[in-house]
Amino acid sequence: MTIATPTVRTSLKRTAFWSIGTIVAVLIAVVVLLARGATVPDGVFLSATNPAPVGGMAVAEVLADQGVNVKVVGTSAEARTALAGADATLLLHDAGNYLDADQLQDLSALARHTVLVEPGFLQLRDIAPEIGAAGAVGGVLTADCEVGAVTRAGTVLGDGSGYRLIADTTNAESCLGSGDAVFSLIQFDRDGHRVTVLGASAALSNERVAELGNAALALGVLGENATLVWYQPTLADVAGGAATIADLTPAWLSPVLALMFLVVIAAGVWRGRRMGPLVVEHLPVTVPSNETMDGRARLYQKASARLRTLDALRVGTVSRLAVACGLPRTASVTEVAAVTASITGRDIREVTALLLNAEPATDRDLIRLSDELLTLEETTQNASGLRPTASPSTEPGE
Repeated sequence: MTIATPTVRTSLKRTAFWSIGTIVAVLIAVVVLLARGATVPDGVFLSATNPAPVGGMAVAEVLADQGVNVKVVGTSAEARTALAGADATLLLHDAGNYLDADQLQDLSALARHTVLVEPGFLQLRDIAPEIGAAGAVGGVLTADCEVGAVTRAGTVLGDGSGYRLIADTTNAESCLGSGDAVFSLIQFDRDGHRVTVLGASAALSNERVAELGNAALALGVLGENATLVWYQPTLADVAGGAATIADLTPAWLSPVLALMFLVVIAAGVWRGRRMGPLVVEHLPVTVPSNETMDGRARLYQKASARLRTLDALRVGTVSRLAVACGLPRTASVTEVAAVTASITGRDIREVTALLLNAEPATDRDLIRLSDELLTLEETTQNASGLRPTASPSTEPGE
């Protein structure tokens, strides 16, 4: 038997197209992801760097074009640095209530004008205790006070939160009322510092700033001073900082993991397979047929495939009986059994059962049926005048 296996060069040629195509596809995907990653917006509501409909980049860029020095900061430390020594407005939008009372009061004290965008209970308590939250507000609101930014705006979109005065304040201006003493903008002065509580947050968004008088309101409130510090606190501003994985794990864990890593490497070096150089084998090679026969016989024996073994012997016997009876090798088993029975004088049912129907239940039955096949073949060849061939039990693969 001759087996031809492909060489390494042939295999590489066959897979070269798909390998190169896969590499090119991966490179294209990486380039596209990197290119898109550089322009993906941050997605934060009213973020000065977010060009999406909910972002606030449009207001920030228009203010910058009008000469306002817009400083976008990410932490309270950066905000304090930007406010120090500057005649600045602080836009504070702490939707997650990350800042504590000290941080809020320190930042507000540094700013000439503090604009609280949709402040929560804690921010109102620490910076504007005279004002309380009054729930959600929506719809179009009309100017109803003497604040210049509101007067110039005329009408604005009031979607956001409403507030009301809960304490007597002599210098407070309540604007953009929506009924029941609820307002979307309340402004007052304290110790030379101005505080504006702005609930109409949707008016600052990229999607709505160009509607009604929203732009006039946004530019008027945020553009009073030469510098605008745009600050939206994050988890990094929580007092004490967020706990890291190293803080939450015991001190002994890192050394143990490092030791386990070294042990795995040492075990791999110690017990791992030593891969030597590739062995070059010149193909095709010729495999002796008896090796294939012995290997197949051992497999049949291990699997107890008695019927499969007997069928392999029957195939060879029927083929040789057909030649002995003068029939073509393509003759059916029934035809071979009939001619064999007539030549040997045996019962056709007995011959048919031996060549087709008999099933061995044990190894002893298999040996008995194999011997009967050999006897039938020898009897037929003797009766037909042919020279007996090799035993079928030694050539099951034929």
